[in-house]
Amino acid sequence: NGSLWLDEYASYCDWKGVTCEDDMNHVVKVNLTNNGLSGRLSESIGNLTFMKELDLSDNDIKGSIPLELGKLSNLMYLR
Repeated sequence: NGSLWLDEYASYCDWKGVTCEDDMNHVVKVNLTNNGLSGRLSESIGNLTFMKELDLSDNDIKGSIPLELGKLSNLMYLR
């Protein structure tokens, strides 16, 4: 449901393309393929330390890959 992006009380685990695991609401997968995204990838991506999969393909992401991506020791799939 796309309207959840705008609901300040909705859990990020309910956002389109975001998958959480366990009762702690750890983000383990972000799949935003072909969503018309543009701009740079934030250094804050490094805070998602439980993430296993990140797919931002077919968007217009620019700039360099943040070094903080290296903090994602559980990351097994990147596209």
